[in-house]
Amino acid sequence: MQDFEVISQYLQTQASMCFSLLYSRYAPKIYGKCLTILKDEALAEDATQEIFMKIFVNLSRFEEKAKFSTWIYSITYNFCIDYLRRKQKEDFLFTDDMEKTADFADDIPDELLMEIEVQQLRRVLEEIPADDRTILLMKYQDDMSVRDIADVLNKTESAVKMKIKRAKEKAQRIKDELFSNI
Repeated sequence: MQDFEVISQYLQTQASMCFSLLYSRYAPKIYGKCLTILKDEALAEDATQEIFMKIFVNLSRFEEKAKFSTWIYSITYNFCIDYLRRKQKEDFLFTDDMEKTADFADDIPDELLMEIEVQQLRRVLEEIPADDRTILLMKYQDDMSVRDIADVLNKTESAVKMKIKRAKEKAQRIKDELFSNI
């Protein structure tokens, strides 16, 4: 059964097997995204459970304007980023790097970002802020279109393009700082 059929049947019958089917389809993907963003297995497990509670409570609000997987990704992304923001505020370390980053005249071509060796890329991704890491992973790892990313982030496409541009610039700058001697 397609996702929309499972959702429709669940909403009509409240059959737990329908929700279990959705859980089995998406729990590993949600856990993987949570782990990528939160970088902690226990937190990712807890987040996955909390995200599924949100999905369960809000399933009737899913309107099929986007794919179900996009809707779930949006919930997952927002949950994880909200968690990180709350944690940073608690630690008095929260700063909105996106607002304070100066615009750069030159755009970083995608090819330069792709040339970074895998180990270097992992290190660079660890060093950049979670928002930047996530948007780059959405674009290049998950191969999401700018439009899909805009839907997930509830932003305009031009805002997403700017976020991607700035994240690429940060990644390139950090790569240059970390590996200039190599």
